[in-house]
Amino acid sequence: MNELIIISTLNARYTHASLGLRYIFANLGKWQGNTKIMEFTISMRPLDIAEQLLACKPRIIGLGVYIWNITETTALVELLKTLAPDVIIVLGGPEVSYETEQQRIVELADYVITGPGDVSFRYLCDQLLNGQKPVFKVIAGEQIPLAQLASPYSEYTSEDLATRSIYVEASRGCPFKCEFCLSALDKTALPFELSRFLADMEQLWERGLRQFRFVDRTFNLKIQTTIAILDFFLERLDADTFLHFELIPDHLPETLKERILRFPAGSLQFEIGIQTFNPDVQALISRKQDNIKSANNIRWLREHSVAHLHTDLIFGLPGESLQSFGEGFDRLIALNPHEIQVGILKRLRGTPIIRHSDAFGMVYNPQPPYNILRTDSVDFDTMQQMNRFARYWDMIANSGRFGHTLPLLLGDSPFERFGKLTEWVYAEVQQTHKIALPRLFGLVHGAGQAVLAIERTTLEDALLQDYALTGQKGQIPFLAAGLKNSHNPYLSGKSGNHRQLRFVAKLDG
Repeated sequence: MNELIIISTLNARYTHASLGLRYIFANLGKWQGNTKIMEFTISMRPLDIAEQLLACKPRIIGLGVYIWNITETTALVELLKTLAPDVIIVLGGPEVSYETEQQRIVELADYVITGPGDVSFRYLCDQLLNGQKPVFKVIAGEQIPLAQLASPYSEYTSEDLATRSIYVEASRGCPFKCEFCLSALDKTALPFELSRFLADMEQLWERGLRQFRFVDRTFNLKIQTTIAILDFFLERLDADTFLHFELIPDHLPETLKERILRFPAGSLQFEIGIQTFNPDVQALISRKQDNIKSANNIRWLREHSVAHLHTDLIFGLPGESLQSFGEGFDRLIALNPHEIQVGILKRLRGTPIIRHSDAFGMVYNPQPPYNILRTDSVDFDTMQQMNRFARYWDMIANSGRFGHTLPLLLGDSPFERFGKLTEWVYAEVQQTHKIALPRLFGLVHGAGQAVLAIERTTLEDALLQDYALTGQKGQIPFLAAGLKNSHNPYLSGKSGNHRQLRFVAKLDG
């Protein structure tokens, strides 16, 4: 039993810690002592990752494959099989759980576990390390009762708890069938046993963890469980507590509202997927959502609670035109969430959304992340424009850096006006990334003058307030004189938005 097993993945960034790897490690049984977790990031060179993996002289390498790391992981597997063809490569994860016959990475690897890998990886290691050859290369993962799974949370190290995002789950799966989501393939949501889950959370709390990111698709599905979890944290609440949950938008009973009101600012973040307000599109993609209740709940959360609201819309859904999406966007803007994530539809492998391709002229990028390129309602040029819209919206609106300026930019026609800003800014810079903050402020000023017709003094006053709050030491060229003015009240450090910016920084971190 001296042969080393490595389980690994390429995270999007260092601050992410893989919950999946820790589930596999916790459930490896007798092989746990021979196993090492090694995490990397997609920013690293595959050659350097291969060097580090092979330096450990492993017998088996298990790799978690996702939409965000498929390109880099494919390159890594090709290198590993070139350098050490006798090392057994086992793949798992959502990206290789469907359409396996079409994937280069599957061709390169020795084995693939589709679906749940928590215990199936151990079963495969039992065979391989006991000299047995599995009958099939592609192995269907087994979902055992959740009560039989060993808990993964003790596998987070002290360094993980101190420096990385820690993910937890009170339930698995989803009862809804939205066709753009892999959860559409789930039969239902399965809860972990509550007392055991809370005991795990208690251990994490005692070890110093204060930021808990729940990966549950439907945290507020069963309100009694939701209340019990919130009560657990209310009993321990301190200044550093931060909880992230994904909420079903049209399910917010009074008992849940009452608990939410007990949490102070900075402690709760809710991710709320609206995706589309168009009832015809909702019906096409099997999304059940009461739009009136959803809107009323977001409005209530914004007006009565201090929870941070991150909402989601998806552009490019079948049957959704630019006009229809814009109407939904403006409707969501009117509810005033803190963030609106404008996502571009992606065809995740295995999702039922593919059934609409012919009827709605849906053409997807053949390369990851398989984003929609055009539909019968939205041509390629418009789709590109919306990709830029989404990027600039993140930089300007979601960043929280333009709190005074944003209302001026949006006016009474938010989607139309921000679209005009997007066109103007892109024409000026021909890029959507690596725009320095002073330059971005200058571009917002230019667009505000050139295409949005905002009164100059009003615009520059708002921009000056916002720029002062960023803490930047440089100057915006067109406001240089204002920034040098020591009597400017927005440079005095007394503005009321510093707390908000600290909160945004906390969320980004």
